[in-house]
Amino acid sequence: MRHLTVVAASGLAGETISAARATGRFVTIEVVDDDPLLRGTRVAGALVRGGLDEIGDHDNRDVVVCAGKGLVRRVLVERLLAHGVSPHRFATIIHPRATVAAEADVGSGCVILAGVVVTANAVIGDHVVVMPQVTLTHDDTVADFATLCAGVALGGSVHVREAAYVGMSACVREGTTVGAGSTLGMGAVLLDDLPDGQTWVGAPARPLVRQGVAV
Repeated sequence: MRHLTVVAASGLAGETISAARATGRFVTIEVVDDDPLLRGTRVAGALVRGGLDEIGDHDNRDVVVCAGKGLVRRVLVERLLAHGVSPHRFATIIHPRATVAAEADVGSGCVILAGVVVTANAVIGDHVVVMPQVTLTHDDTVADFATLCAGVALGGSVHVREAAYVGMSACVREGTTVGAGSTLGMGAVLLDDLPDGQTWVGAPARPLVRQGVAV
């Protein structure tokens, strides 16, 4: 049996704590967050006991980073590594009601919530968040620090690049790419490749334009 430290007292943290309890793998679960006002509060019943610097090097305590934005997760992971947290301590939490094919590959530090379906030969990188009811089909690739929000559906052979954010109920056509650091808005239907760093919305998805400039 293991112990778990959840980094960042977020809404995602609450969902992750619930999923972690459902696995039955952890004796204790605690939360750390650098906001001093949160110390002594609870997230889904788990105590927020201090900041990131208090994690320490305890090999029997696993760590999962629960910042909602992939770029923030990356910063926090880099900070933890710089403080001596060993990479092997990053736990992947898969809710028992998620379905992950034996032929799929899931990296470290991931959160995969209830109702997710991951089919044959899909590859999920490190520190990826997959919210409830997401479908990844054959040969999909989701890179490190990406976020797939609730209800997302990916066709086969889709590539989601590093730290991309795919909003709720968005659909991605087979064989297309969601670029690194990009955002696909909720309910969008992506039929063409989304370039790195851009925000696309709508059905079919097109660049979000503000004051005549693509975002």
